[in-house]
Amino acid sequence: MDERSAGPAERLLALVLAYRDTMGQALGDEQYAVLRARLSALAAAPPDDDRAVRRALQGVRLVLLKLPPGHPVRRELDSTRGAVTLPGPGTVASARELMARFELPPPARAGAYGPDPERDRLLREPALSAAEARARCGGAPPPELIRLRAPDGRDRYPEFQFAPDGGIPHRVVLEVNRLLLADIDPWGAAVWWLSGNTWLGGVPAALLGRLPDHRLADAARELAEGE
Repeated sequence: MDERSAGPAERLLALVLAYRDTMGQALGDEQYAVLRARLSALAAAPPDDDRAVRRALQGVRLVLLKLPPGHPVRRELDSTRGAVTLPGPGTVASARELMARFELPPPARAGAYGPDPERDRLLREPALSAAEARARCGGAPPPELIRLRAPDGRDRYPEFQFAPDGGIPHRVVLEVNRLLLADIDPWGAAVWWLSGNTWLGGVPAALLGRLPDHRLADAARELAEGE
């Protein structure tokens, strides 16, 4: 990768390459596998299909947000939180070079960066059990709903996704979650909903019913597609 002419996306991929030896240990088995899949998807994207490249790149970015705060790649992402990492003309080529130059190492079991406070914060948010979510949905919850796996193995569905007083899922939540790839990266989608958003001027989950639905959807689309 030629860092002299690299854009934001190419620099991000170069950083992933530079810290490749820590990725498996920092992410753990599940997210490590997702990272491999998303890097492969980016490398396989048609370079002339701008929408496909942007979506694949955002998939990589969302899973990298699962790195613990002490990791250098996570610190770089945090410094640009809320900004869109736009692909450049060499993004797909950089991804292909990255995948060709190294094989990500097997994830180590011991955590070098300690507990993940972000994940702990998300699990402390009000949530429904799997049985409660099923009752609200009148059957199996749709895959678009954010489903977080707690350390005890139980699934938790963040409560903000549902209308109050026993209501069904908000339609705009399902729309936004599709944009954020919540079915394959529920933690990344939860971070978006439950963290401050400069573009919206608040925490998106707290703005449900206070802002027009299209404002929430547009903000998520801006992040997911860079449009």
